[in-house]
Amino acid sequence: MRKQLLSTRLFTVEHRVYTRPGREPVARDVVVHPGAVVILPIVDTRRMVMIRNYRYAVEDELWELPAGTLEPNEEPIETARRELEEETGYRAARMRPLMDFFTSPGFLTERMHAFVATDLTVVGQRLQGAEQIVSEVVDVTEVRDRLLRGEFVDGKTIAVLSRYFLGAGA
Repeated sequence: MRKQLLSTRLFTVEHRVYTRPGREPVARDVVVHPGAVVILPIVDTRRMVMIRNYRYAVEDELWELPAGTLEPNEEPIETARRELEEETGYRAARMRPLMDFFTSPGFLTERMHAFVATDLTVVGQRLQGAEQIVSEVVDVTEVRDRLLRGEFVDGKTIAVLSRYFLGAGA
C-alpha cells in the first residue's frame, strides 16, 4: 500500500506499508526521488575541479563535486554532462561511469550515478536560479589530504573521492 503525503518539484513523500512472508507488515514514510548524478572532473594527473556550493539546508558553503538531479526521461550520463557545464563551466569529451550508490536508503530512494569526466574544455558556468557555486581547479594531492583529514562533509563527495583514490581511477 502506498499513500502520497507530499509532492514537491523535486520529490514526493509516500506512506508505504510493506509485507514480507512470515513477518508483520512494516510501515515507512519514504522520500521518492528521481535519482541524481555526481561528477569527478579531472583536468590532468595533478588537478581536478571541485565546487564551493552554498547549501541552504545546512546554511553553509560546502566543498563538493558537481552534481544534480535527473530530469524526466533523461539518462544519467546526459544529466552528468548538463550539470558539469552548468556548475563548473567545463565540458567533457569523455565521461565514464565510476559507481552507483544509494545516498540514504533508510528513507530515501535516491540512487546516485557517479562519473569521471576527462578531456575538459572551458565553456562557461551557467548557474540555475538561486545557486551560489564557485568552481575551482584544485591540486589532487591537496584534495586527497583534505579527504584523509576528514575536512569534506558532503556524503557524495566523500564516497566518490574515496572510491577514486582507492584505485578506481587514481
